[in-house]
Amino acid sequence: MIKKKICMLGSFAVGKTSLVQQYVSSIFSEKYHTTIGVKIDKKTVTIDGQEVNLMLWDIHGEDEYQHIQASYLIGAAGYFIVIDGTRSNTLEVGQSIHAFTVDKIGHKPFIVLINKSDLVDDWAIEDYQIEELQQKGWEVIRTSAKTGEGVEQAFLNLTTKLLDSK
Repeated sequence: MIKKKICMLGSFAVGKTSLVQQYVSSIFSEKYHTTIGVKIDKKTVTIDGQEVNLMLWDIHGEDEYQHIQASYLIGAAGYFIVIDGTRSNTLEVGQSIHAFTVDKIGHKPFIVLINKSDLVDDWAIEDYQIEELQQKGWEVIRTSAKTGEGVEQAFLNLTTKLLDSK
């Protein structure tokens, strides 16, 4: 069995924990609990007959007081950058986190998740901003931890990238 470490990265309250809970347990809670340090979950998936054990590292949110510790990134095969579609500043934080991550662990497969697609009427992120990310060659998936939209697909796409980059 192949084991792969995936890090969930992003600003505070973008939905990293909720996305992991939706993916691992198919549950969503309206209650917000801030992540302290890192929370690790596991899920085993089979892709093209290959069993893969995913170690999902849900890392605390980045803000002006707390920055991601480089030690949490060591050994990551890939990562998600999670952005809250209703808060434009989380896009800037996500781009900063990407630069930091590349500096610390090099280029690894990653996907940008624009979360909270169930609140699209309240979005502060414009289509042109998403297109700019895609023009950089970044894969962007709209997700909703609440409804499950895009969640399974996002993890499937990243796991496939991890297997292709062996």
